[in-house]
Amino acid sequence: MNATLDLAAIAAMDAADPLRAMRDRFVLPEGVIYLDGNSLGAASPAVFEEIQKAATQEWAQDLIRAWNTAGWFDMPVELGDQLGRLIGAAAGQTVVCDTTSINIYKVLHAALTMRPDRSVIVAEGDSFPTDLYMAEGVASTRPGTVLRLEGVDAPDIEELIDERVAVILVNHVNYKSGQLRDMAALTRRAHQAGALIVWDLCHTAGALPVELDGANADFAIGCTYKYLNGGPGSPAFIYAARRHHGDVHQPLSGWWGHARPFAFEQAYAAGTGIRRFLCGTQPVLSMRALKGALDLWNDVDMAVVRKKSIALTDLFIQLVEAKCGAYGLELESPRNGDERGSQVSFIHPHGYQVMRALIERGVIGDFRAPSTIRFGFTPLYVGYRDVWQAVEVLEDILRTGAWRDARFAVKTAVT
Repeated sequence: MNATLDLAAIAAMDAADPLRAMRDRFVLPEGVIYLDGNSLGAASPAVFEEIQKAATQEWAQDLIRAWNTAGWFDMPVELGDQLGRLIGAAAGQTVVCDTTSINIYKVLHAALTMRPDRSVIVAEGDSFPTDLYMAEGVASTRPGTVLRLEGVDAPDIEELIDERVAVILVNHVNYKSGQLRDMAALTRRAHQAGALIVWDLCHTAGALPVELDGANADFAIGCTYKYLNGGPGSPAFIYAARRHHGDVHQPLSGWWGHARPFAFEQAYAAGTGIRRFLCGTQPVLSMRALKGALDLWNDVDMAVVRKKSIALTDLFIQLVEAKCGAYGLELESPRNGDERGSQVSFIHPHGYQVMRALIERGVIGDFRAPSTIRFGFTPLYVGYRDVWQAVEVLEDILRTGAWRDARFAVKTAVT
């Protein structure tokens, strides 16, 4: 980045942005710079239109007939294929369903069942907590199963992988630091040891290109309410490589995963292919909202998204260090954009108060204990001028000590 950047240069960058027209397809409040799309993506009128149609036409008019006339029953697989394009998955390997936590439970059980002579789950000690909680829950149901953690049992995850390991659960992008892992390399390492690997794509899907098939991944899970903008609590997804479909058995054997769900048979018989990961009736209105969000991606090139993501985050790091470097901020994210997801994190001893002050001034990021202030950059609707203005506000808060106001010391929830 040019150290002499000014507003004219920033304006030129926005003018040359091939994604600039996408911003008009989102609802962004006046006076807000939204840098928290890595927690909850912005809303889109396309989502509202899908909800309106599903509620007032399909549900209200067609009633139960809409399961067939509107294709409700097939949405998990159809949306899975649509999402699969964004994560490098050929058709028939991704299904949209349930929540990330539930899907972790399903996939870990499935992987352990596929490696019956092994009893170790490997995960990251600094993983997003739900991954660890669900791994603990799975281990508690299988006597003798052990959980090994990177950063606790060994410094690096590769050191934990041996012939006892059944499955590795790992985040593609670390939720706190934004560190990006080499998917292909770690997958090869797992397979060399005879283990299976599950990739958590919560901070990846919609943020950067992913090649699950190309990396020979086994499984993946993720949410759709961050960079994919599906709405709060929108359904999650599961990817399972086609080569495993005949061997997969997951424990939540609900009727939607049955081979003949409308035969109402007494005993369970697993369906075929990716449908084996379905469980109970899915939330139709949330599914339809997600359809509206995913439709926005039909004309988006993920390589262009990634290029802008790196440019935005590089610019943010450059400006923060130039303008705010004297105020106790320490970069927590990788400096190299190729090693970073679409977020930037800084450590500050009073990070909570600083973020509260930023939010009050209309710059919405988030805080992660104990001292991380985190900023997510969604290339579809964040521009270069947003970055410039956000750093100006941050510099003013740090320079004036505005974060010291007693209001910001109260430990209330951070958006």
